[in-house]
Amino acid sequence: MDRIIKPLVMTVTALGLIVAFGYLLYLGWSMTTASEYLAVRGLGVGILLLTGVGAWATWAIVRNGLELQKISAAAAAEGIELDLAGLEQRPSGRLHHDAADGLFDRVSAEYRASPDDWRTNYRLARAYDHAGDRIRAREVMKAAIGLREAELASGEGPR
Repeated sequence: MDRIIKPLVMTVTALGLIVAFGYLLYLGWSMTTASEYLAVRGLGVGILLLTGVGAWATWAIVRNGLELQKISAAAAAEGIELDLAGLEQRPSGRLHHDAADGLFDRVSAEYRASPDDWRTNYRLARAYDHAGDRIRAREVMKAAIGLREAELASGEGPR
């Protein structure tokens, strides 16, 4: 069922965004070209600029999501995902603070031993996420994606 519903929802959402951005571009352009009032023309230019920013932001989010899917699939294929078995979790599934700290300490030591490997960066990013530090998790995950892309470009295989 998910194989049908998820792509359908994603397609409908993408089409909705395309229609919305198209309408905003049409509205901004028509306000800019058809009005004799400077304020309306300025508003049209603002709509055009904000539509461009919105389209760029949407693409950046989608691109980051696709990159995260690729590196997560590679990590799963290599079997380097963090093992959360035996760690104390809340009913929501999040780790308790002490368990997340212990996991972070262990993974951080792995990272310090090999900071230029995308695998240790990936694991560190996941540990940051489990510890609740999403900002650092994003930064380290970007580094992991960059290191993996460099490894693929150089032709090196998995270690």
